[in-house]
Amino acid sequence: MDTTRAARYPIPTMAKKKKQSTDPNYKVIAENRRARYDYAIEDDLECGIILSGSEVKSLREKSANIAESYAAVEDGELWLVNSYIAPYERAMFSHLERRKRKLLVSRKELTNLWNATQRKGMTLVPLVMYFNHRGLVKLKIGIAKGKKNHDKRATEAKRDWGRQKQRLLRHGD
Repeated sequence: MDTTRAARYPIPTMAKKKKQSTDPNYKVIAENRRARYDYAIEDDLECGIILSGSEVKSLREKSANIAESYAAVEDGELWLVNSYIAPYERAMFSHLERRKRKLLVSRKELTNLWNATQRKGMTLVPLVMYFNHRGLVKLKIGIAKGKKNHDKRATEAKRDWGRQKQRLLRHGD
């Protein structure tokens, strides 16, 4: 009779790794979907943002809009301009809805962003505002160049062809 462990236990006894569940703290607050259509994104960068308490409370309720905002380097600092965060109703002292908000990046990243915006046609566009895994508000900004109308049409045609191709593969028509 075979008394080895493998003979007694034909099924492996190692504990299986648990699948990584989505982090409960990671939550998208606002997304600038129009940016990917209007701009060709060259690179993106995650940065922190300085907020007041009522702004954070309002963001927890997902009441923000970054569609019409942009980032700018002024006096050696990075600012988010024209972003909308709704006032928090239960706050004793409310905040201004469209105030400039300071973005937190390293000195090296700031220099890279400054150099990128000095090239012709380049701008800094906010892409996504979210709570990271630690519950901190982060903003992903993209170094972008504005698209011309024919570029937008080409992007739209490519997207339509992709949809049509998927439809044909599914149905075989």
